Amino acid sequence: QLQLVESGGGLVEYGGSLRLSCAASGLISDYNAIGWFRQAPGKEREGISCIRVSDDSTNSADSVKGRFTISRGDAKNTVILQMSNLRFEDTAIYYCAAVRTPGRCRLTIEEYNYWGQGTQVTVSL
Repeated sequence: QLQLVESGGGLVEYGGSLRLSCAASGLISDYNAIGWFRQAPGKEREGISCIRVSDDSTNSADSVKGRFTISRGDAKNTVILQMSNLRFEDTAIYYCAAVRTPGRCRLTIEEYNYWGQGTQVTVSL
């Protein structure tokens, strides 16, 4: 069973940047896409960005377009979420997940089969 481990979270100042990494225990090429999601306190989990493994095509939520970038990492079987111009509302636990469903990657939470444990991102003054 695929295991995903997120890292890179922490405390960052408003307007700052963070780089999150998602490392998979197996071949991400066995899956259609890897996605990043987040859940803020008292809110539902939401999709942020995803990347299709076969062609590196991406899909992102409007709330992060122009600020967050998803990409394949230099290390094998990793996916990176580069976050810049962070806002208070970006504070959340960030999760990566893998999906087998073919086609253009979507940010539909129910489609994703495997999830990491999450990493906390806190944006402060």
